[in-house]
Amino acid sequence: MGLFDGLMGNASELKMEEVQKEFGHILSKSERFEKAYKLIRDLFVFTDKRLILVDKQGLSGKKVEIHSYPYKNITHFSIETAGTFDMDAELKIWISGSALPVQKKFNKSLNIYELQSVLAEYVLK
Repeated sequence: MGLFDGLMGNASELKMEEVQKEFGHILSKSERFEKAYKLIRDLFVFTDKRLILVDKQGLSGKKVEIHSYPYKNITHFSIETAGTFDMDAELKIWISGSALPVQKKFNKSLNIYELQSVLAEYVLK
């Protein structure tokens, strides 16, 4: 991910080895990582059972807040593709019990359809 994309609030896909090394300890025994995206320091992680949002806080990023959303709690989601002049794609996810959606922007090089497909695979089970 380039510095410009990070400053603009866009995310890019991470390798599963990196995610496994840093966050493997938070998975259940029967759970596995599917996809992960980095937004500056924060992570947007899909497992086969839930969506995990990792919020690294402070200057050093040592303080970490982890939100876990079981797929059954996702009421609906939407994607917005990048356009000619709009350089980012966007994903919005509505969680039951929350009026506002979880929103993330992704750079144009990310396949937003693939991300939507991963989410749909688990939400629609």
